[in-house]
Amino acid sequence: MPETTHRPGELTGLPTRFAKRRALLKYAGATFALLVTPIGASATMLLALRVWPSNEYTRITFETQAKLSFKHMTLRDPDRLVVDMEGVDLQSVLTNLFGKVLADDPYISLIRAGQNRPGVVRVVVELKTEINPQVFTIDPVGEYGNRLVIDLYPKVAPDPLLALIQKPTPEDAAMGESAPEDTTATTSVTEPGAPTQPPVAQGDGGQPKPTPVKPKRPAASRLYTVALDPGHGGEDPGAVGRRGSYEKNVTLSIGRRLKRMIDEAPGMRAMLTRDADYFVPLAQRVVKARRVQADLFVSIHADAFVRPEARGSSVFVLSEKGASSTAAGWLAKHENEADLIGGVNLAKQDTHLARTLLDLSQAATMNDSLKLGRAVLTALGDINTLHKGSVEQAGFAVLKAPDIPSILVETAFISNPEEEVRLNDESYQEKMAAAILRGIQRYFEANPPMQRSPVA
Repeated sequence: MPETTHRPGELTGLPTRFAKRRALLKYAGATFALLVTPIGASATMLLALRVWPSNEYTRITFETQAKLSFKHMTLRDPDRLVVDMEGVDLQSVLTNLFGKVLADDPYISLIRAGQNRPGVVRVVVELKTEINPQVFTIDPVGEYGNRLVIDLYPKVAPDPLLALIQKPTPEDAAMGESAPEDTTATTSVTEPGAPTQPPVAQGDGGQPKPTPVKPKRPAASRLYTVALDPGHGGEDPGAVGRRGSYEKNVTLSIGRRLKRMIDEAPGMRAMLTRDADYFVPLAQRVVKARRVQADLFVSIHADAFVRPEARGSSVFVLSEKGASSTAAGWLAKHENEADLIGGVNLAKQDTHLARTLLDLSQAATMNDSLKLGRAVLTALGDINTLHKGSVEQAGFAVLKAPDIPSILVETAFISNPEEEVRLNDESYQEKMAAAILRGIQRYFEANPPMQRSPVA
């Protein structure tokens, strides 16, 4: 029998006409799949992929032309998060993946993507540890389009108290750390090498009379804790100056400098609500301050205004009766939009906590906030023009801790070209931090916090 040859697509043992018919059906099926599968030009393009790592959590953001449908699941051995996105263009995902994961990311080792099935792109996040994921979408707002957000939280959340370990325990501070002695009344100028003697005054008959000496300020019974809140961060850049400066970077730099100064001061310690470039919801900033039993809450900003000539430093406290000025109300509205821009998972928000913070009577705390605000504003006047000579009030959401005196410091207007330059100057940032510290110290001297448990 002569040898039979087969063309590609033919099946051995079948008549040629059947093989041709099968090939035709396969071609027709492939064509139909192309028509019904949303790939290529008809798929949604990924506009940007951003990764924001921090010790607290890592956020991944997919910004797309249209809102995505998605499903997600976690897998073990090894730990992975799998997200299936429908109707998104694979090539745009692959293009945006390059170089997005840093080697020191606490939670992510790798992100990869592939076509899982027609119309579905699968993104796999390879993890360094087991996580609690939050995956949600955000509608367009500000400069952002539709966003799919993946927040990777560790199974065991970091304890905010760990931010305070650079200072000794309150017990150690109470035993061995005291404020410097005030020697104003006893200091005299002598020539180098001359013997020093206690100052004396002449009494009746020319006899030496002891000079009254101010008593030493007693050692602090505990450390005073100051919560520092660098505004904005991560997805939320804050205001942007004409030279391209981001408010979130300026506030973090000043906040870090102020923390260092407070930690070096006797009887004080500080914690940062964020210590890197990542987003923290407004309510969580307040929660962090309360978890460490902060004595004060200082939110640091460098905002913009509709007019570039606006300039000077300001201090704000909470108002329950409306803003003290039109500008104060405008700034409060702008700051309170941070959650919308930064991206909050509304399904996970504690509405009871939010309602409690809004409804609590805060008369005593607001009075202390005004005292703190005046002390800091006076100190700021030593290094910068004041936008207004008195503390202003408005409904800032971040100032609504019911039991912590809280202020919001507008260090300067980043929308003012001259002040933008100063805000990016390291020496000026040092001066700004030192001025805020002087105001805090003056407040504590006149209004020492009530005694608490020895351990904060």
